Amino acid sequence: MTAENSVSAARGMGHDAERYRSFARANADALGAVVPATISALLTCHNRREQTLACLESLRATAIPGITIDVHLVDDASNDGTAEAVAAAYPDVEITSGPGDLYWGGGMRLAFRRAVPENPDYLLWLNDDVVVERDALERLLVTYARLCAEGQPRSIVAGSTRDPLTGTTTYGGVRRASRLRRMAFAQVAPTDAPQSCDTMNGNVVLVPRSVYSVVGNIDERFTHAMGDIDYGLRARSAGCQVFLAPGHVGTCSGNPRAGTYLDGTLSRRERLRRVASPKVLPFAEWAALCRRHGGRLWPALALSPYVRMMAGRRPR
Repeated sequence: MTAENSVSAARGMGHDAERYRSFARANADALGAVVPATISALLTCHNRREQTLACLESLRATAIPGITIDVHLVDDASNDGTAEAVAAAYPDVEITSGPGDLYWGGGMRLAFRRAVPENPDYLLWLNDDVVVERDALERLLVTYARLCAEGQPRSIVAGSTRDPLTGTTTYGGVRRASRLRRMAFAQVAPTDAPQSCDTMNGNVVLVPRSVYSVVGNIDERFTHAMGDIDYGLRARSAGCQVFLAPGHVGTCSGNPRAGTYLDGTLSRRERLRRVASPKVLPFAEWAALCRRHGGRLWPALALSPYVRMMAGRRPR
């Protein structure tokens, strides 16, 4: 990490803190409108013991009086001792074992099925590689309370994450790039106020009962990478909204490009092989997503990233 990046990251964190302080002052009474409440945190993991423990520790530090958090963790056949370490450090966490082929989508669906019978007020989607800020939960809940006060109780609230080294936004809310490029999404930079989005990344997401009771679970057809995008789009189609909370609510490193389908040093054949893996853009799942949300041009949109790659261009 360079000194310049360190200064940039620190400056970004300072701006985030000031943004939220301003937002909190303007909504000082909002949290009281949603307390008491029950939250079921949903996580899935595979062989990331230290990251999973750090995530859970950061979640524990967000405790708010009157808010009960139950954690449902699906351990998908980790062989690095994740489940044992979590059970020892956090005995209240409900751990469900997976067979090893659930990926993110399957793990989160299983966690959803374990949590929903308890009828929690909110579901909190949380990637196990996220470290949330101490006030992250308060930010999400205050944002939701403000939306309720404005007559929008059927709203998902996504939280932005930043890279821990550079401070740049990595995940959060996204919007469609254009009316024609309906399946290309651009990251929304957080500000000091909630922002409307088309959908969201699933790294940090607060889903109230008013939404999950309508939209249901993550769709079974999506193995890993597209279930979150589909969920937000389905929510909007069902009359719900997606909003981005002010500031960044945690840190999460972006996925590296080296060795992936975005790595221009690899051959086209190898990049095509990698893009079709379950964790990236398998064609049947991508085509299903495009057909559901891409409009009349969905066949062209479905083919576009593969054609661009065959032509030696980077998929958008």
